[in-house]
Amino acid sequence: MSHALGPHPDQHLTPLPETPWLQRIDPRIRILTSVVFAFLLVLSQKMPVLASGVTIGLFLVLMTRLPLAKTLKRTLGVDFFIVFMLVLLPFTTPGDFWFAIGPLTATWDGFLRAVEISLKAVGVVLTLLALVGTLEPSEFGHALYRLKIPEKLVHIMLFTVRYLDVLQREYHRLRTAMKAPAFVPRSNFHTWQTFGYLFAMLLVRSLERAERVHDAMKCRGFTGKFHLLGDMRINGQDWVFIGLSGMTLVALGVWEWV
Repeated sequence: MSHALGPHPDQHLTPLPETPWLQRIDPRIRILTSVVFAFLLVLSQKMPVLASGVTIGLFLVLMTRLPLAKTLKRTLGVDFFIVFMLVLLPFTTPGDFWFAIGPLTATWDGFLRAVEISLKAVGVVLTLLALVGTLEPSEFGHALYRLKIPEKLVHIMLFTVRYLDVLQREYHRLRTAMKAPAFVPRSNFHTWQTFGYLFAMLLVRSLERAERVHDAMKCRGFTGKFHLLGDMRINGQDWVFIGLSGMTLVALGVWEWV
């Protein structure tokens, strides 16, 4: 009995997810748009403009279909680095009285300043995650090169992204070697000395790995220059994005300064 090759007529292949429209925009345009938007938001001071910036960032995240919960968690992680400044601003900025804790007096002006900084940080981070964070490292480096960024800086960025995972694996191997003789971190001199040796060994092994990689690349004829095989061209959907983003940026600028 012969059997027909291929899937059964009743079986349906799962279609591949379509790439979001925003991720098909020319990487150079996405980088330039995010930089201009970030500068505009940082220079803004009106709360409605800043709130609009955060809304635009959320809209871009939804357009790129990034996991919303994970993206917001990463954004709040950035705010963690400035949380102490945000807490101290109400107590260090002069202005109208808000409340007092013992000898410390908080002001409304300081609180509003803290909210302003938070909105700026959230809006900028969301936009960068949506427009730049969705680029592949090679695609990002290619776009930077086409934007006339110094070639050495592009090389450093590409090699850094490529070998971060290698350094992370090396770090975990060293930590495993530390745990083998039953090492338990404590708050004492021996622990700090051990961690000092750990990071020193990580730097030494990183240097050795860099030398081996450099020698291997030279053996393959590397002369310090990457040859790009592809080219970037602006098409119709790129012009649509340029028009929409341009009108949005102009509207925010007019709202802020006019």
